[in-house]
Amino acid sequence: MLQLADPWYLLLLGLIPLLSWRYLRRVRRGQGSLRFASTLVLEGIRPSWTVYARHALFGASMLSLGLAVVALARPQKGTESEEILTEGIDIVVALDASGSMKAEDFEPRNRFHVAKTVIAKFIEGLRHDRAGLVVFAAKAYTRCPPTLDYGALLNALDGIRLGEIEDGTAIGNALAACLNRLRESRAESKVVILVTDGVNNRGEIQPVDAAEIAKTLGIKIYTVGVGSTGTARIPVDDPVYGRTYVNMQVDIDEKSLERIAGITGGLYYRATDRPSLERIFEDIGKLEKTEIEVKTYTHYNERYHDFLVPAMILLLVCTLLGHTRFSKIP
Repeated sequence: MLQLADPWYLLLLGLIPLLSWRYLRRVRRGQGSLRFASTLVLEGIRPSWTVYARHALFGASMLSLGLAVVALARPQKGTESEEILTEGIDIVVALDASGSMKAEDFEPRNRFHVAKTVIAKFIEGLRHDRAGLVVFAAKAYTRCPPTLDYGALLNALDGIRLGEIEDGTAIGNALAACLNRLRESRAESKVVILVTDGVNNRGEIQPVDAAEIAKTLGIKIYTVGVGSTGTARIPVDDPVYGRTYVNMQVDIDEKSLERIAGITGGLYYRATDRPSLERIFEDIGKLEKTEIEVKTYTHYNERYHDFLVPAMILLLVCTLLGHTRFSKIP
């Protein structure tokens, strides 16, 4: 941010066109000071380059004047800093990485790829909210604890691959991992967004029990069931026949997901395609808004010397040349 502390000094720039007009008028009228009885001896002599270069000397002096005027106006460069006085929301996204997420019923790719893309877009829209990531299948792991470093979080999200975790769907364990990351949070609002396409079939913790704990901790859970209705096509890589596709019945435990969300005061959503999943995350982002009080400080550094030093150098050069190579006989 650049500003002028004393902008009224810029009015002095009006002297430049006035002095230029006066100089041009004098040049056109001629300023010969010596008289010769005859100029025949001077015929055929070409004018020296200094005759033309002296105009550049005047231009340099006007540039020096302009720079000096700008320096008088005191240019200042400001550096902004923010002090956040209230905390935002702490959010942990739990992403299902089980084998069924390979189903290709979400254009243009499978459920898992589309879910990652939508979650990344959601993270990019955050500003003062801490966000974290838990990935789960048969087991649940924290990929990134709640942080304001969205770049690190996006890198962690991008690095998740299907098949890295033993297959299964441990929704209860995933919620427990999220709660563990949020239980000591001092944020005004604490939220878990659970994205899954299956039924809890692994893990030691029941999803409803995890929801009851979340309610006790004041943590709200939003559940998102991803998957089209009916059947979905899943790729199967066979070592002999290569990649083939099988149709799998879409099996989402919507009643359990609704109950989990209801216990904590959250909502359950069903996403049957990419646009609906994007709308769901937009809705959650609108629902979970906290007023952030931010104080902005601007520290200004004087930059007049950036203009004054070149002005002084130009003035010195013009003075030296005016009294040496470009000196005139009165």
